[in-house]
Amino acid sequence: MAESAYIETSIAGYLTVRPSNNIIVMANAAATRSWWDTQRARFSLYISEIVLDEVGRGNAEMARNRLETLANLPLVEINQSVQGLAIHFVNESNLPSKAADDALHIAAATVHRLNYLLTWNCKHIANAKIQKKLAQISLNAGYELPIICTPYELMEE
Repeated sequence: MAESAYIETSIAGYLTVRPSNNIIVMANAAATRSWWDTQRARFSLYISEIVLDEVGRGNAEMARNRLETLANLPLVEINQSVQGLAIHFVNESNLPSKAADDALHIAAATVHRLNYLLTWNCKHIANAKIQKKLAQISLNAGYELPIICTPYELMEE
């Protein structure tokens, strides 16, 4: 059985990003595209309504591209368990309250027992200091925090 991965909003953003002079953005976009093209078939991929809401914002053409990229991915439910764990994440960790949607992404992947959460959000999601606390909160709630990583970290050679 394939391992599972939650595809957070930033992944869709990098898959559809416009060319830029920012070499970091372009390197991250290239790594994301490489992962998407060569690795995604190894995983059962999931998103949530939160992802769809976020990728649907902004420039209409870019939003349409992001939504098309994710169109065939199944949704995990944002149920009471997900919402409750997200509240614990915000209240009991160093995750700021302005990152409530980020907490929902993490909680969705955790409650639905996915193996990975793939993201480029290194401020609030793929952040070692925050993850340490989130792992303890998850454990206390009877869950195991998924491995939270960037596409670079989920490549198989």
